Formats: sequence, structure tokens, C-alpha cells
Amino acid sequence: MNIKEAKEEVRNAVFAYFTKDEFGGYEIPIERQRPLFLMGPPGIGKTAIMEQISQELGVGLVSYSMSHHTRQSALGLPYITTKVYDGREVSVSEYTMSEIISSVFDLMADTGLKEGILFLDEVNCVSETLAPAMLQFLQYKTFGKYQVPEGWVVVTAGNPPEYNNSVREMDIVTWDRLKRIDIVPDYAAWKEYAVNIGVHPAITTYLDIKKNDFYEVETTADGKTFVTARGWVDLSSMMRIYEQRGFKITERLVRQYLQNDRISRDFAIYYDLFNKYKSDYQVENILSGNLDGDTKTRARQADPDERLSLLGLLLDNLTGELRAVCFEEDALTELVPLLKNTRALLTGSAPDDQAAPMAPVEALSTQEAEVNRMIENGKRASTLSPDRQYVLNTVLNILNEQKGLFEGSDKSGDEAFAIIKSDFAARTAALKEKAKTAENRLSNLFTFCENMFGMDGEGNSREMIILVTELTLNMYSARFISRYGCDKYFAHSDQLNFHERQLELIEQLEE
Repeated sequence: MNIKEAKEEVRNAVFAYFTKDEFGGYEIPIERQRPLFLMGPPGIGKTAIMEQISQELGVGLVSYSMSHHTRQSALGLPYITTKVYDGREVSVSEYTMSEIISSVFDLMADTGLKEGILFLDEVNCVSETLAPAMLQFLQYKTFGKYQVPEGWVVVTAGNPPEYNNSVREMDIVTWDRLKRIDIVPDYAAWKEYAVNIGVHPAITTYLDIKKNDFYEVETTADGKTFVTARGWVDLSSMMRIYEQRGFKITERLVRQYLQNDRISRDFAIYYDLFNKYKSDYQVENILSGNLDGDTKTRARQADPDERLSLLGLLLDNLTGELRAVCFEEDALTELVPLLKNTRALLTGSAPDDQAAPMAPVEALSTQEAEVNRMIENGKRASTLSPDRQYVLNTVLNILNEQKGLFEGSDKSGDEAFAIIKSDFAARTAALKEKAKTAENRLSNLFTFCENMFGMDGEGNSREMIILVTELTLNMYSARFISRYGCDKYFAHSDQLNFHERQLELIEQLEE
């Protein structure tokens, strides 16, 4: 199965293990909750989906790479204690708690989360001294004398032997106690993830053209060469920073992430061509609805690969704007209960034992402290996604700006809150204007595709199919359209019977 299907299987299994009966006990007894084992090639996204699942379910996550552990760190260290047997006091050796198990208890104590996922990567690559203990753990969920606490699901991962010389074969007795999930690379599944995290459009459009370059492991006379999903994601992050800083992206940089000479060379050449399209086409003018004759002529005469690259440029620019609108909307939504609390603190009507009304800066600082606590707890428990962290940091910026409204002011109580309320109303109005502008630019993109690219009898083209598909796959553009609307999107989506033909469309795109 692909990584998206594997994520669904893991998520469903974790949810099932957390399901309780009417008496508060787990429907599937702890001893029958098989650890999950994700078997797949390196860099395919096994760790990433565990982070996503913990964030989606709001449960804790403790992760370890077992290939880096010794027997002592996994099992604990021996120490001498005394016990009484048959009336005689004797010295015996025991073990301290495993570092891994203690980390679970630490997270529970720090965050208050009672349920979570213990994710152990590379479990079939452990050292020779740790291998017997690892097999015991997979069968009984214990390291030494200490067991994984109730409410924690064990998920493990490993690489097939052809990818890692350190792999140890596990016997049937062990496999029979595991829930095994085999994962294979699949570009279509990865692209949906890539679109939502903002992978550089040069990468996604290149891979749309050369899908076989998405994941490659090859043995040559000079050793192994490889390209992984992780490599593309990490390269994308570095490319974004290089472009922001004005650094030149060269083949040397690409080779540091794509360790295959042909693929790194081909992508570096394509990136230069992609930048040429970026320079030649007036992306801002297209989205603003202002096109000159030369751009129209070139777009109409462009070959399919050039059109695909242009569409990637336009979508990257526009979906960034739609994403920003969604983030700002989320920040204002997060702000509402905080401002309600601020009003209570300003007027002395908070439900706690507050002695007197607070000054505006103090009341807003109290809300900042609460948001910082949310961020720290989320980081500690691995339940905080990068997007939500961005939203919460935006909330902190707004609170800080609102504190600035009271520099040199003696306003207090309801008068102070009126100023805060007015600021919030202004931000809401500005958001509506930003959303309206983005909606117009989205409509202009559809108009461009309608006018520049040949249409079939139903008013669609290959580029229109790609446009509708990409907007639907991207969670932020789909959310924006459902929230603010886009008549042209709905018109073309209906013509395509998009929801009913989603799988067919994916097949057409791959062709």
C-alpha cells in the first residue's frame, strides 16, 4: 500500500485501540493490542505520518530510533538492592527503568496526556546485544521489568533487508504478534501531502513530468545511488530559503539531497528552465487579470510541459495567498476566547479569585502566557502541527500589537476593552478584503485557463483538469473555496463530475 493508505490503517488501528467499553475499559484488551510494524524503504514518510496522526488525534507521541540505542539505554542500568527471602536478607541485582519507558511517563506528567503513541523506528536494525530484548518488547511490550503504560499504543518501523545491511530477520513467533503494514513508494499519494505542505512547484511539476524519478534506489559499480521522498521535501525547504536570500540554486546543491547523478542533473536543468518561465510569464499580471499580447501568444503556443510549469507557478503563487487567508482566519478565531478572558480580567469579572481588575497590558500579557503554554505543551507532546504553531505565533503577534495600543494610555475596564474590540473589528474587515482580492485572483486564473488553452466540448482542457484537481487536493484552497466561494471552480467541477470521477482524473493526469 502507499503511504496515504498506510496512514489510514495506522490511524484506524490507534483509534480502535483507544476505544473503550461502557465501563471505561479498552474494547481490545492491552495484551491483545498488537504493536504495528511499518515495513518500507527509507525516506518514504513513516515518521511523518506518525506526527500527523498524533496531531490529528490529539494524543502524545514519543519517538526513538532504535539503531542508536544500546542495551543499557533501552533496558536500564543494573544496581544492587536487598531483599528478604525465607527470613534471610540477600543482595540482588535489578535494573533502573528504561530510558524509553521513562520518557513516556515524563511526557504524561508534563502534558497531562494519558494516551499516546510510542514510535520505535529501525527496530529490525538493533545491535546484537539489544536484539533479544527488542524481540521480547515486540511480544510483551516490556523493557526489562517495566511495561509500556496503559493507554499507549506501540508503533514500530523498519526497512526491508535490500535497503539496510543491518536488518535482522525476525521469526514467525514474533511476526505473529505484530500488525504488519507494508508500504511502497507512490508519487500520487505523496503529491497530495506535498501540495499541502507547500513543496516547491518546480519539484512537483518536474515529478509530474518524470514520475519515475520520485523514488529511486539503484546499485551501480560505484555503489548505491538513491532519491527518496524525504530528499525531495528537504530539498524544497532549502530551495525556498535560497530563493528568499537570493542564493543561486545549483546542481551542486541538488546533488546534496538527490544522490543520483542523472536525476540531480535533470532536475537542475529543469529548475533553470522553470525560472525562465517565471521570468518570461507575468504571473502577477495573469492573476490580476491584466495580460499583454505577447504573454497571451506565448501561452497559447506553449507545449504541454511548459504549460504545466506555468500552471505550477500560478498555483504556487495563488495557493500561498489562500493559505495566508486561512491562517489569518484561524488566528482571529483563536483570539476570540482569549479576548473574552481579557475582558473578564479588565473588569474584574474573571471566575477565579482575582482581587481587582487588571490593567490592559497585564491582562493581555496573561493571554500571551496562555498561548505560550499551549505552544510549549504542544511541542512537548508532538501534538502541535507546524501550521497550528504558525497560527498561534500569529496570535502572539496580535496580542503584542494590542498591548502597544495602550502605551501612554490610562484607559481601563470597559473603555480599554472597547479599544481592543475596535482593533479586532478592523482586523476582521481587513481579512474580508484580503479574501475578496484572493477570490478575484482565483477567478482570473480560471479565466486565463479558459482563454489560453484549448477546450473540449464540455469547456475543459488538460490544464483545467489539473487546475481543478490541484485546488481540490490542497486543503487550504479547498477550504477557502468552500468558505468564500468561486463560481468558476464550481462550474468546471460540476462539468467534470469531479467528486465522482476523482480516481479517473488522477489516472488521466498520470497519463
